[in-house]
Amino acid sequence: MSDTSASPVLYDLRDGVAVITLNRPEAMNSVNAALATGLGEAIEKAATDPAARVVVLTGTGRAFCAGADLKAISRGESIAAEGHPEWGFAGLAQHWLDKPIIAAVNGFAMGGGTELALASDLVVAADTAVFGLPEVKRGLIAGAGGVIRLQRQLPMKRALELALTGDGIEAAVALDWGLINRVVPADQVLDTALELARKIAANAPLSVQYSKQMLYRTQSGPSDWNPAWGTEEPWAVNGELGLKVFTSADAMEGPRAFAEKREPNWQGK
Repeated sequence: MSDTSASPVLYDLRDGVAVITLNRPEAMNSVNAALATGLGEAIEKAATDPAARVVVLTGTGRAFCAGADLKAISRGESIAAEGHPEWGFAGLAQHWLDKPIIAAVNGFAMGGGTELALASDLVVAADTAVFGLPEVKRGLIAGAGGVIRLQRQLPMKRALELALTGDGIEAAVALDWGLINRVVPADQVLDTALELARKIAANAPLSVQYSKQMLYRTQSGPSDWNPAWGTEEPWAVNGELGLKVFTSADAMEGPRAFAEKREPNWQGK
């Protein structure tokens, strides 16, 4: 995957933040096999790059993601990531990443676009963004994590309203419901997401990664990332991951840097 204007997915590392951009503006960044493969590969690249501590996912043009490429599907084409069906929709829906993912939702995000936002850890949205799962209006179901994750991130009554009516909600409503973290003018979405990402990237990498994992592993009921996590006793998980953090080199560096009144030099180990 190369960072050219023709690539369906772009990858750019900026000060510890991997900016991944869906780049099919002519198709409202709808998901075909090339985009799913590119996004899955970009997630893998961020996972193995120690310089990438946080991921920001955004789109080019007026849409974040319009969901599945229905034209490709109508031609009988697969829209799965090549060679990696386990990554799920768009190469992300079932693709676990220890590092935080912030969705910078720059525009339209109905259907699969909302499911990508649900699969992200934090969401910064343009005031023009619209979220929703319209699948029931088309005789379908939001099977790329929508109906799994929605009730985990919203009160059940809110989740049912979205899932059963198929209607969209504006960004301001999504913020009020607690579905997203920030709403800003459209031209400030990426900068706001990057500011949030840099705050996270400034922290100890292992502390951030294990805090994320612990939150998902100790959710009530099976986790949407790994069903086995839902059977684990929370304090056992806390002890397991806490031990990894407190025995790390960064756990020594943090207090030392504080005592010496300097910025810590995180090693991620």
